[in-house]
Amino acid sequence: LSIFPILGSIGSQPMRKFSCVSLSTQQLNIRKLVSYEKQQVPVNAIMFINTKGIKICVSPNQKWVQAAMKKINQRRTTK
Repeated sequence: LSIFPILGSIGSQPMRKFSCVSLSTQQLNIRKLVSYEKQQVPVNAIMFINTKGIKICVSPNQKWVQAAMKKINQRRTTK
């Protein structure tokens, strides 16, 4: 039995640890959100990360999402 390492396949491309595939329609508590990331592939989404480290994907088109992103940005600049 021989084992041959395959070079340059999986490790050569940067991969995200987590990406949004489906979006939550529920409005989240802005006070419990600590950060966010913008994503465009495979779906256009905002990935919020809450105080427990849980990642929740939502549509960027909702008004509350824009407000939450603004609030998080304000918190970052005041620190």
